Order: sequence, then structure tokens, then C-alpha cells
Amino acid sequence: MIKLIPILFSFLIVGLFLYSKLLPYQDKLSPGYKKVFNVFHKIFSPIFGFLKKRMQPVQVGTGIFVDMSQIFILVIFLALVNSF
Repeated sequence: MIKLIPILFSFLIVGLFLYSKLLPYQDKLSPGYKKVFNVFHKIFSPIFGFLKKRMQPVQVGTGIFVDMSQIFILVIFLALVNSF
């Protein structure tokens, strides 16, 4: 059981990356990938909705902003992977 937890969090890290990259293109995904995307959307959408109300994007350039909620979730997942 203990060995499955880091694998689960690693899977969520990959899912977080793919979710953030595919979110703008979710309408163009093929049906098979759309099902996988929807699984991660159900996981991450409520979390990001909650965090975006509390964390403002950080401006890193002229008209360029970084969504800190995604970085926050990534740091938590990485810490959890390293704690097991």
C-alpha cells in the first residue's frame, strides 16, 4: 500500500501537467482522450476554482501572468511524493 501512494501522486503530477496543457483545447480532443481529460477535469477543476479565489496570478512580464494555484498544487504533490 505504501508503495502505491507515490505512484498515485506521480500519476496526479502527470495528470496536472496534461490538464494544464490541454485545457484550452478540450473541445478538440478525440473521444478517447476526452474521457481521460474529463477524469482529471473532475479532480482539478474544483481545486483550482477554490484556489483561484484566494491566489492571484503573478505578473512575470508585460501582460504575462502565471497561475500560482497550479504551482501550489504541484509543490504539494511533489512534497507528498517525497514524503513516502
